Amino acid sequence: MLLSQMMSLFLLGLVRFLTGSQARWYGCPPKAEQRIYFANHQSHADLVMIWAALPQELRSITRPIAAKDYWTKSPFRQWITTAVFNAVYVDRQSGAPRTPGPAAAAVAPADAEASPAVPTATPGLLAEITAAVAEADLAMAGGPDPAPEALPPEPTPEELRAAVQPTDPLAPLVRALESGDSIVIFPEGTRGHGDEPQPFKSGLFMLARMFPQVVLVPVWINNVQRVMPKGEVVPVPILCSVTFGAPIQVEPGEERRPFLDRARQAVIALRDI
Repeated sequence: MLLSQMMSLFLLGLVRFLTGSQARWYGCPPKAEQRIYFANHQSHADLVMIWAALPQELRSITRPIAAKDYWTKSPFRQWITTAVFNAVYVDRQSGAPRTPGPAAAAVAPADAEASPAVPTATPGLLAEITAAVAEADLAMAGGPDPAPEALPPEPTPEELRAAVQPTDPLAPLVRALESGDSIVIFPEGTRGHGDEPQPFKSGLFMLARMFPQVVLVPVWINNVQRVMPKGEVVPVPILCSVTFGAPIQVEPGEERRPFLDRARQAVIALRDI
């Protein structure tokens, strides 16, 4: 415990020396409430930058997401992310087994009959066909259309959380949020190279629907890719900043891609503040 506290203080001092560690709060104050911070991703130092930018009272209740394949490569990395950052490991190679969809189910097996049996034209069947044809004629003539089928109700947040399988990459994030922690995620899923983040993947949308009470805060990390460029191991002192923006939420009826595009724009909009 004492060793992890000493390492925490050392890392805070190192990050502030290398980056200046400027935390800028626009649109929301640093408040002790459950949040999902979602940010652009260009360096492994992103995790450390956001952790260092948070005040101590928020740092203690906020868990960054760490790629398991990278941060457990050595005992030291694993100790740092576990004892100091209290990170949530995500296995990027895992995933729930896929089940055949309707299209696959419609394909007949190789030993199936070449054609289905033709039903016998019984009086009952002829009556059903006649009624169907009459209904179609009525619709074509401008008559009333058949009543549309009722849409199934939207699943509740509880139902969405219950549907997450243990092998799903979202499972450890769901457990962290269910325990009351805040988390830091990078919706691009991998580090980018350009000036703007890549399109966001669906995890942020799913978490927002599973936990509608959790506050979604966009974050822009500036210049950190120059401190620790991809492929480099020695950091270079560069002035950096972490900008926290106004919270967003999933609007009623909003679909996945429009929400993810809006969330991505909320992050980009912080770049020039």
